[in-house]
Amino acid sequence: KNLGFKFLDSDLCIQEKEDRLLYEIISSEGIEGFLEIENRVNASITMKHCVIATGGSAVYGKEAMTHFKQDGIIIYLKLPFFSIEERLGDLNKRGVVLKDGQTLKSIYDERIPLYEKYADITIDCQDMQIKDIVTLIANSVMTV
Repeated sequence: KNLGFKFLDSDLCIQEKEDRLLYEIISSEGIEGFLEIENRVNASITMKHCVIATGGSAVYGKEAMTHFKQDGIIIYLKLPFFSIEERLGDLNKRGVVLKDGQTLKSIYDERIPLYEKYADITIDCQDMQIKDIVTLIANSVMTV
């Protein structure tokens, strides 16, 4: 709203196109199947003047990330592991892509380099209020 842009949650797009909740897709299609669906749906999103919030595993989709990078600005909202762990709660109901033997910490460690690779802008959100993060995002987008 601060930028006057629309907002789109890509996880909701996936659920809508598949007519299933994320954890249901993961349960029936497996992790690789889910990642393929996520990549396909994200790569098909075309919007202008829109903030697109993706799920954390979107970063595994090369085509989707290339598409997002070509069409817009990728912002990585950086948080320490303990903050992520606290916010997520029950991973099974969140549709978190968790392979056998993986922990939330190992996923965090695996994804950080990918987030950093694709990010045009990184904002360290530790100890920040939402309104301050929004201001930083707006200011960063206006200078790019």
